[in-house]
This record gives sequence, structure tokens and C-alpha cells, in this order.
Amino acid sequence: MNFLRVPYLSGIDQHTPLHEISLVLDAAPKHQLVYAPWAEYPYHPEVHFSIAHSSDAVFIKYFVKEKTIRAVNYTLNSPVYNDSCVEFFIGFKNEPAYYNFEFNCIGTPLIGYGEDRTNRRLLPADISQQIKYKSVLTNDQDREAVGWELTLLIPVTAFYYHHLPSLKGQHCVANFYKCGDELPEPHFVSWSNIEWPQPNFHLRQFFGTLEFE
Repeated sequence: MNFLRVPYLSGIDQHTPLHEISLVLDAAPKHQLVYAPWAEYPYHPEVHFSIAHSSDAVFIKYFVKEKTIRAVNYTLNSPVYNDSCVEFFIGFKNEPAYYNFEFNCIGTPLIGYGEDRTNRRLLPADISQQIKYKSVLTNDQDREAVGWELTLLIPVTAFYYHHLPSLKGQHCVANFYKCGDELPEPHFVSWSNIEWPQPNFHLRQFFGTLEFE
């Protein structure tokens, strides 16, 4: 199982402008989504992420290069996994339920909470709308791939079913993903490996570990 310490950023919080947070995450350590667990979906776009936190928010930035992009879902909780999509799943303590934060390349969110892929509860719209994002299409001058970046600010209030005064000292289970179910080359890649016969990101037993410093 993968393990990652999430650094604490002093002097930055959920009110910090996103462009400043994006620059900080540019300089932070980057982690690669190295696994394409299912042989029938061999396409593996290049995906890295950086992550940090403050007293009141988690900051994540995805760096993606893929052959094509798709972004047709633009309403809250629409099926963004059919587009060029990055995802962050996280669970607290030993609880079976976990949060899924899913975003397409233009920042449209799909966010839920539950114990498995079915019967998930969507977060209230006013809570989901507290999440901030900055989406950038990068001009990489690369004819083989399209580059895009997504910076996310997820306030602790987005963990709606928990009352977290801070993330400091929290030990969590989590995984990071990239998918695109309806792209010309559907793909499913992950940070922590998944040993399962068919594509399924909703398998808590294969999450890695995060430690918030």
C-alpha cells in the first residue's frame, strides 16, 4: 500500500487566492499515478499530483498529459467520469464509508459519501460549491498529447459527515485516480494499485495511506 505524508502549509488557508496556491503546489513534491490495473485498458496517460494542507483545507494539483480530452459535463454531480477526469477518494479512521471527489478537466465536480460504489449520498449543493478550482489547458507544443492542470481547494467543511476542526495529525486512507470512460481510449489509472478483475475505484481495501503533518 502506498504511503504519503501531506505537508502543512503555514500562512495559507482557504481564503488564499487559487493562483498563489497553484504556484505553491508547482514547487511541491509530485507523485505519479503509476498503475493501470486492468490489462483490457492499457492506455496510460501521464498523470502527477501534488498535495498539501492548511488548518482548514486540502490543496491538490493534478498535472495531466493525454492524447485527447473531453469535457461535456458542466453541471454539478453530472457524470464527469465520462470526461477527462481526475479523482480523490478519502476515508477517515477505520470507518467503512469514504468520500469521492471527482472533477473533469474544466472543474465540474461530482462528490459523494458512502461505503461502496452503490447507494452513495451526494453532498448538499451548497457544500460542494465551497470547493474552489482553477483549470488550465497547457500549451505543451506536443503533438502526441494535450496537457491540462487542475488546482483544487477542498475546505474541511466539504467533509460534511465529519466535524473536523483541522486535518493536522489525521491518518486517512486515500487513492488518486485518472479516468475517461467515454474517451476514444478509455482508461483507468491509480496511485495505489487495485487488484480486482474489472475496473472499480470504489474498493477501500486498496486505498493507500495519508498522514497529515
